[in-house]
Amino acid sequence: MLFGQSLFQSVLERLEQEKSEEEEEAPAASAYRVRGFSTGFVAATTEGAIGSLHAERSYLDVLEGMEPPPEVEPVMPEHLLRLSPEEIAEDLALSPADGVSRLNEKRRLFAKTNHPDGVPEKFRDNATIRMTIANLMIDEALRRLGA
Repeated sequence: MLFGQSLFQSVLERLEQEKSEEEEEAPAASAYRVRGFSTGFVAATTEGAIGSLHAERSYLDVLEGMEPPPEVEPVMPEHLLRLSPEEIAEDLALSPADGVSRLNEKRRLFAKTNHPDGVPEKFRDNATIRMTIANLMIDEALRRLGA
């Protein structure tokens, strides 16, 4: 550290000094280049380049021979058919020993497979019912813990 300067000021001064030394050493023509890289690997691109037309035609040729995959009707998972509070409580596996963090973890894990946004649209009503009941149960357990 120099006299009368903070460490930060001395570091800034040193960086400015090194920068000016590098600028003096480097020729002006290559000032825009990144050291260690040549421009040989960069391809010149223009609108409507021949290479891009060829690539587009290749993709279209491949797609012409392919048929679209058949639409598969989604099947409702069995857990979405379990709508009674008893079945949902069984799926949650709540216990009196569960603390706040464990209850929040169970909520997240339950939502991972049962949240309405994660199932096909046809099954969202069942998922909404399951999530509503599960959230009520977990909220009640948290209330009992005083959280």
